[in-house]
Amino acid sequence: MKMISLFNQAGALRSYFPESTITRRGEREITWIHSVIPGPLSDTYQLKLHYNHKEGAAVYVLTPQLKLAPGAVTLPHVYSLEEQKLCLWYPKNHEWNTGMYYVHTLIPWACEWLLHYEIWAAGNGWHGGGIEHDNLKEKP
Repeated sequence: MKMISLFNQAGALRSYFPESTITRRGEREITWIHSVIPGPLSDTYQLKLHYNHKEGAAVYVLTPQLKLAPGAVTLPHVYSLEEQKLCLWYPKNHEWNTGMYYVHTLIPWACEWLLHYEIWAAGNGWHGGGIEHDNLKEKP
């Protein structure tokens, strides 16, 4: 797997999302911020994708604050409720790597996650699949 340069990732992001904010620090770090509407009846969500060569990639919901479903105590498939850091792939199964474009993987996966979130928040259960795990930031 050959890493796609962050220069090329930024170009693809700009091509797909010309109104987005993209900041890049050479080949070490990139941040993309943009609002998405994942479905025709969906809310608007501001997402942040951040990649750092030491920490890897992460996607966050910046706004709005995600709400819990009736009776729930935490959001499903997030690494941090406070940061609204989404769990989009299972790292141990190597479902994502730096040889994949963000516009073909992480961003559509985040939009799909948001659609499942909206169904879940309405009280209809989580139908997005995935592996159950603890929220890493909330561990004691």
